[in-house]
Order: sequence, then C-alpha cells, then structure tokens
Amino acid sequence: MPSTEISYGEFFEKLCECNAQLFKTFQEKSTVDNPLHKAMLQVNAKDLGTFMDEASRQPTKVMQTQMKWWQDQMQIWQSSFLKASDPEIGNVIEPEKGDKRFKDPMWSEDAMFDVIKQSYLLLANNMLDMIKNTAGLDDDVKARLTFFTRQMVNAVAPTNFIATNPELLRLTMEQNGANLIKGMEQLQEDLQTSAEVLRVRMTNKDAFDVGKDLASTPGEVVFRNELLELIQYHPKTDKVKLRPMLIVPPFINKYYILDLRQKNSLVNWLVEQGHTVFLISWRNPDVSMAEVGFEDYVTQGIIEPLEKIEQLTGEAHVNALGYCIGGTLLSIAMAYMVSKRMKQRIKSATLLTTILDFSQPGEIGVFINEPIVSALEMQNNAMGFMDGRALGVSFSFLRENSLYWNYYVDNYLKGLSPVDFDLLHWNNDSTNVTAACHNFIIRELYLENKLTTPKEIKIHGTGIDLSKVKTPCYFLSTREDHIAEWKTTYKGSHLLSANVTFVLGESGHVAGVVNPPAKEKYGYWEGGKRVLDSDEWFNTAEHHDGSWWLHWAEWLNKQDEKSEDVEARQIDKANSLQAAPGSYVLQQLPIMPVTADAEEAETA
Repeated sequence: MPSTEISYGEFFEKLCECNAQLFKTFQEKSTVDNPLHKAMLQVNAKDLGTFMDEASRQPTKVMQTQMKWWQDQMQIWQSSFLKASDPEIGNVIEPEKGDKRFKDPMWSEDAMFDVIKQSYLLLANNMLDMIKNTAGLDDDVKARLTFFTRQMVNAVAPTNFIATNPELLRLTMEQNGANLIKGMEQLQEDLQTSAEVLRVRMTNKDAFDVGKDLASTPGEVVFRNELLELIQYHPKTDKVKLRPMLIVPPFINKYYILDLRQKNSLVNWLVEQGHTVFLISWRNPDVSMAEVGFEDYVTQGIIEPLEKIEQLTGEAHVNALGYCIGGTLLSIAMAYMVSKRMKQRIKSATLLTTILDFSQPGEIGVFINEPIVSALEMQNNAMGFMDGRALGVSFSFLRENSLYWNYYVDNYLKGLSPVDFDLLHWNNDSTNVTAACHNFIIRELYLENKLTTPKEIKIHGTGIDLSKVKTPCYFLSTREDHIAEWKTTYKGSHLLSANVTFVLGESGHVAGVVNPPAKEKYGYWEGGKRVLDSDEWFNTAEHHDGSWWLHWAEWLNKQDEKSEDVEARQIDKANSLQAAPGSYVLQQLPIMPVTADAEEAETA
C-alpha cells in the first residue's frame, strides 16, 4: 500500500497516471451501439413521458408536493444550525432503519453535513413519493420508474463523493490521499475484469482456494458430459439410506454455495446424515455452446445423471433437491418424464427458492418487457452467451446500497482491501449462461410465463404440464428473498398436484438457505393452511427457532420410512474420472472465443 507520507507532487503524478489508465479502460469497455442500453433508454424515456403527462393532469397535487418540499427544506436549514444551542431540536427527516451510510457522527454533529444529509434524504423521498402518489400510472410503469429513480438517487448520494462525505474527507487528509491512489488501483483492476458494467469486488479473489478451502467435501467425478460433471461424495457413515440424493444447483452460479466450508456445507451435512450424495457441477459456457438450450439442460443435465446414478448404485429412484433456477429445471424435468411416460425416478423433490409462476417476479421484473427482452436476445445471440459478470451486477442492483455502493466507497474511496468472506467469494465467482438457454428463460418463463399453462413449454417437442407432477415436494422459500420473492414462489407451488410441504425461512435468498443447525441463526415458519392466499398461509403458520435443515431431515426420513438402510456405498476407483471438485467448477471468466490473432500470438 502507498505510504501515507507521499508528497503532493507524487500524489498528483500518481493520480494523473491512474486517471489516464482508467480512461483508456473505459474507452475499451464502451459500447455505443449496445442494443440493451438503447432499449433501456427508450423504455425509460417512454415511462418518464407517461409520468410527466399524468403529473400535468394533477397540477394541484404537484404544487402541494413542491410547497411541502420547500417548507421542509427551510426547516432543515433552521433546525440544523439551531442544534448547537439547543440539542433537543429534532431532525426533519431520518435515514431509514438499516441505512448504514450516515453512521459517522459528523453527519449529525456538524451543521453543514447535517444539512447535506437531510436535504439529500428529503429530495430522494420526495422523488420516490411523487411516483408513488401519481394516479394514472399502471403498475409496471410505476415499478420501473421507482426502480430506476432509486438507482439514480442512491448513485448520487453524498456518501459516494469525497467532498460531501466527512468520513472520506477526514481519511483522505489523514493519509495525504494514499487511500485514493490505492482505491484507483483497485478500480482499474476491477474494470479490467468487468463486463460492460463495473463489477465491484466484494472480497479478495485469492482468499480462498476452491477444492481446498471451499468445495472440499471428499468425492469423485463419476460422470461428465458437455454440460456437467456429476460428483459422488464419499460416505461418512457405516450405513446409508437406500435412496440416493441428487442435488441440482443453479447453472447461473457455481455449485459450491451448497459446499462452502465444512461448518456451513449442506453437502457435508447430508453425507454425515447418511445420504449417498450426488451433485451436479455445471460447465461454465463459452461461445461454442451458444445453441445449447434449456431443453438440453433437462435431458443431458437431469435425465442422464439419473441414469448414471442407477447404473452406479443399482437404485432407480432418488430424492432430488433443486436450488433457484435449478429447482425450476428439476420441476420441468419431472413433468417431462411424466409426459414421455418415462420411469419417474424422482420419488421426492426439495425445491429451494424456486419460481414456477413468473407473473410477479419481484424487482427483476423491471427488466422484463418486450423491448428489453428483445435487446437481450440480440446481445446474447451476438456474444453466444449471457455474460455472468453482467448478470451478477444486475442482481446486486436489486439491493444497491448493501451490495454495490458500500463496496464502491470502501474499495475505491477509502482504499480498503475487501474482507475475506466465503459467501462473497462464491458470489463473485461468476458463470455465463448459454445464449439459447438465457433467451428461453427471459422470454418463455419470465416474459410470457408459459410454465403456468399446460403444454405451452415444450422440451424437444414434448409439451409439459406441471399439474401432472405428483411427486411429494418440500418447498422452501425465504422471507427477505429479493430474487425469488416468497409470495411468488408460494403461488407457484400450487401449480403442482403433489403433496407440498411449504416452509418459509428467515433471511434471504442465500443466507436463509445456507443456515446450518450449528449456527441456528435464522428460524422458519411451517404448517400454515394450504390455501391460495399467501398471507392466510403465513397468518396460520407456526414459527420455529433453529435451522430448517432439521425440519427437512424429518420430512426426508418420512419419505424413506419404508426403506431400510444399506451398507455405505464406497466409490469404485474405476468409476472415478477425477477427484472432487472436478474441473468445470474451476473455469473462470472471462471465457471468450479465441481469435486468430490470439492463436498466432500463443503460437509465437
């Protein structure tokens, strides 16, 4: 790290050098003709025009809002400067609960910074309230205007700039600007490893070694095809349950979210409970896989591993678990097997944070409309895949202050090195999605919601119907999930004809799932009335402390209660292609096509 004794001349010279390098990187990243950017601008302009038209029809309400804002602004100036003589004077406006941006004492103790803070909060709230209270806007337009306005007001927050953030000013003076140089160096590194949108690092990329620190549960790769490696884990008990377990993680992330460190590894815990665990490790797609579609993930990604498991264990039936889009894939595969009159190999299914009805997808829905979906399809077809880094940033902007701007300030303005955190390491370990598969997801599932209509979705020409699925299901959602909102997943669970046990965990999409019994950090609700109204289910459900894992283990045991345990299944060395975690999980972005020039350079 640069010395805090750096001279102003050295500081200025280093700053100019960093700026020049950053400008060059920005130029390389710029995409003037990007169809997605154009589509988003067009949609936003149209929405803004609709808002202005509706607001112009309500001049009295607009005038009242402006007058109220002006009065509150004057009150902020008065109260902030009178606090010095009367500490009992309260604030006009306070940050929302959980907003950590203004925790430095100077935001309240210094009159000028207090004015900046309250004026910003007042403006932000007024802008969002104007959209909320304008009659005549349909729900989709209002949702998009709210989302993108929120992105704008949070991007220009005074906490994100040195001149208006007392903590940053103090730190910069104490370190003579060394924090900014360190931050610019980190910014340059992040730009070079980003796609079209800056992906801010959340953790030190070298802090963990996949296969050693993470994804370290002992096992072997026992099957490999174009899409996946199938890992079988070594038993840790003398006896194991008769029915093997197949885990289907999302193919938009690396599988080891379910096998982090031993203390919070669901895979390791299942092995210790006496399950023969098989897990899919998806390949990180490159341009050569552009035409691989969702239907290939069903047949090659689910059916082939099921056949291999029967070959290895002699058992035709498994308990299966699907997480996020992996759960959607698993559900479609079950419906496909019914439609094809195939052997129904899955005897129980556990679906974690899984959307089946996409009519209300949450805030991700702001990107789901015909112009943006069409632009995404054009971009995917041109590249051959959806870049995983861009996808990750999109999800971060659903919680921008806690998943983006806080890291921006810490890394680039404070010059801090990110913390070493296993979950954040996984979050930054992005994967691509094939063009054909991503196009299917955004159009067939999200935009047109075809999964709710029998036989609208076709897998290799076979129409599928979720209502034909009668496999017992354990359906887990999480209350603060911002990717698969629980009321949406609850609604989708009614598409199945199966006997569904619905459970709602505390916390969010990842922390609510990775909640081992040893931590007992978050509880869960279960046992509510299975009615269509999610609120009624919640009001009749019972809350329990502790991990949902234990409740799920009891449910799994009931599914297998007629089966006796068998001798532990040792892995024959002849069936091992490679030790876990295998090779697919180690593939890193960017995975781009090799050009002729690159081939020539490599040869030289």
